[in-house]
Amino acid sequence: MADYADVYRRSLADPEGFWGEQAALVSWFRKPTRALDDDSPPFYRWFPDGRLNTCYNALDRHVIAGRGDQAALIYDSPVTGASTTITYASLLQDVAAFAGGLRDLGVGPGDRVVLYMPMVPEAVVAMLACARLGAVHSVVFGGFAANEVALRIDDAQPKVVVSASCGVEPTRIVEYKPLLDKALELADHEPASCVVLQRPQATATMVDGRDVDWATVLHAGRTNPAPCEEVAATDPLYILYTSGTTGKPKGILRDNGGHAVALAWSMRNVYDIGPGQVWWTASDVGWVVGHSYIVYGPLIVGATSVLYEGKPVGTPDAGAFWRVVAEHGVEALFTAPTAIRAIKKEDPEGILLAEHDTSSLRHLFLAGERLDPGTYEWAGRALGVPVIDHWWQTETGWAVVANLRGLAPMPTRPGSPSVPVPGFDVQVLLPDGTVARPGQEGSLAIRLPLPPGTLQTLWRDDERYVSSYLAAYDGYYLSGDGGYIDDDGYVYVMGRTDDVINVAGHRLSTGAIEGVLAAHPAVAECAVIGVADPLKGQVPRGLVVLKAGVDPSGVAAELVAAVREEIGPVAAFKDVQVVAGLPKTRSGKILRRTMRQLADGEHPQVPSTIEDLAVLEALEPVLRRE
Repeated sequence: MADYADVYRRSLADPEGFWGEQAALVSWFRKPTRALDDDSPPFYRWFPDGRLNTCYNALDRHVIAGRGDQAALIYDSPVTGASTTITYASLLQDVAAFAGGLRDLGVGPGDRVVLYMPMVPEAVVAMLACARLGAVHSVVFGGFAANEVALRIDDAQPKVVVSASCGVEPTRIVEYKPLLDKALELADHEPASCVVLQRPQATATMVDGRDVDWATVLHAGRTNPAPCEEVAATDPLYILYTSGTTGKPKGILRDNGGHAVALAWSMRNVYDIGPGQVWWTASDVGWVVGHSYIVYGPLIVGATSVLYEGKPVGTPDAGAFWRVVAEHGVEALFTAPTAIRAIKKEDPEGILLAEHDTSSLRHLFLAGERLDPGTYEWAGRALGVPVIDHWWQTETGWAVVANLRGLAPMPTRPGSPSVPVPGFDVQVLLPDGTVARPGQEGSLAIRLPLPPGTLQTLWRDDERYVSSYLAAYDGYYLSGDGGYIDDDGYVYVMGRTDDVINVAGHRLSTGAIEGVLAAHPAVAECAVIGVADPLKGQVPRGLVVLKAGVDPSGVAAELVAAVREEIGPVAAFKDVQVVAGLPKTRSGKILRRTMRQLADGEHPQVPSTIEDLAVLEALEPVLRRE
């Protein structure tokens, strides 16, 4: 294994040389002669004179190398009962054909295509077909409300929208087409065509002259499949709108070249996954995790990627994840901590886990929200494999802080995603811009330039990119998260900076209090919010969900005592309530800000990404009480 410290130092001291060497991880039509274009800071570009195609790197080159019969995708859908293995050769045929069909509809390099799809293989086909043509895709989470879809259509101005008749949830069918039709009524922009995948669970009503059946487009393209378009490394690959935005959407813009190189490097060095190995990211293609690690990352390195249309619990039970691991020989699983907490809540003793042979699993990777020590320890004990927390964002596109399993595996520490990944110069900054001492909390920031694979800018909004991310500290990208770095260089992410509360002049991290609550053996998941208080300014309020079958008697008092013992009386923690559930986004993030606003008597605009509005509505009386 390479020495982490040497690799990390070189990545920062000589980014030109370091990333110039990593460019060899992908195939180029024209190899770049330079890695970093830093002529116009703060707008940096990677591999500016290189030319390539992302779809070629994900599919064609593997087939050319003789691995066309290897599995590219394993589609596992407990909600429909389907399970299909798709080889690289078969996926390439479908992608080239669908790209040909899109080309016949007028889609070319630089055109935008909005994808409004469920977790089906056709969603992957559509993404790669856009990449093949040099078109820019924007995936919108399937089932989003019509108004939110309309905002994204108006912002991206797509030539074509690709959708499906429905999505399938454990207890219901969600018809997409009526939502899409309503979105198109609300939007000012009119796409030339809508391609609709008809699923057997619901048949969509088509609009003459605009709507085209997926099968028709695919069949037309088979007679004249599209070759890979040669694009500049700096040309955009996709726009992804950040969750929870209100008003004008914030479109993260990702390039082709830096993105391909970064994901190829990360699959090998962060996740220790390469050709032919089975990798499963239990997420959704509507999120950045799905883009990077269901589709592009694993396919670029020639791995086999599991595409799962289901839930961690309820499809049919809390053993669903372990069934998938056992049936498909999954070597590494990447999901969100909330999924593991849901499993732990339903099966705290791991009885359902014991029914499946998960011996193929080498690592469990978790990201997307803070990993509490209780969940970390439960998963490690139950699975008997390293549980690897890592920290990154939609904007960064891949891991900023991680335990690099393919480069230099390190001991894991509860509460820390480990160390900065090569390329990311992570610093903790104080309000005056000075660098914090080891152990001192502040704002987590990354010194510019950001490495390959991170956002170029915001779609058609450079000014907002600068004001949102770069204006707070000169020469730095501001993450919006707070934390600290210890004496050994391990980074601790304590949550969003607006989750730091001020109790009678003492700054306290709600994440630290949550860590104490989550460690209680009865607690499945929890959230702590700061509520306005006329005397102390703010006081913390805890909301906890208990494990199945736990007697709630006395739990609240025990939790208050534990916080007093671990953090001290200064936390003024006296208010904790047992609740049935916590409101979350569809990617698993708990809506702490929304809950805080309700508790303070405000009327928040609920994020469009909320998973179940009924959970928040049930909590409102609890939060609004005097």
